[in-house]
Amino acid sequence: MKLLAALGVLSLFLALLGVGASALMIHRGFSTRTEPSALEAFMATTMRRLAVTAEVKALRRPELTPDQLQEARAHWASHCANCHGVGGAGDTPMGQRLFPRAPDMRAAPTQQQSDGELYSVIKNGVRLTGMPSWGEPGDDDVETWALVAFIRTLANATESDLTDVKANLPRTPHELREELEEDEFLRGGSASPSPSSPNPKPEEHRHE
Repeated sequence: MKLLAALGVLSLFLALLGVGASALMIHRGFSTRTEPSALEAFMATTMRRLAVTAEVKALRRPELTPDQLQEARAHWASHCANCHGVGGAGDTPMGQRLFPRAPDMRAAPTQQQSDGELYSVIKNGVRLTGMPSWGEPGDDDVETWALVAFIRTLANATESDLTDVKANLPRTPHELREELEEDEFLRGGSASPSPSSPNPKPEEHRHE
């Protein structure tokens, strides 16, 4: 009976929190320019933790090869860095315009999660946020676990540790064009000016 009473009180407490959070969100509006309130953040974190089963929380990442960890750094560069940043700080234009903001992956709220919790977030995403799900059920999980292992390194990562990530960042069309022009120039060719560069001055003709 005591357990049922405790569950009833907890359910009532969560229901009241939900009503309060909903009223606050309606009052504040749904603009992503507004920082989430402490109540919203608490509710979101609590619900996310309750959604991960004890079995998943207890999962531990397997041993990974250097090649698999290298692939994780490349995957982070191509799929994650746009929101989370090269070093996981979440201070990118995209990450700071999401609601809630992209978290600092180096900080305690992320690093204190179990391997299984990180795995679950990557694999399944988080509803009502900018975090998508990666992979399908039944896919090879090595890539997901390798990302978990990479996230564990972010708290103490140095600039040199992130060299591989920077080297694999997607290039914009303008950056690719500049690289092609530079390669052509180094091979001894004459690189054509990019559209953004000023037009060369026409050659002046002198009349004798």
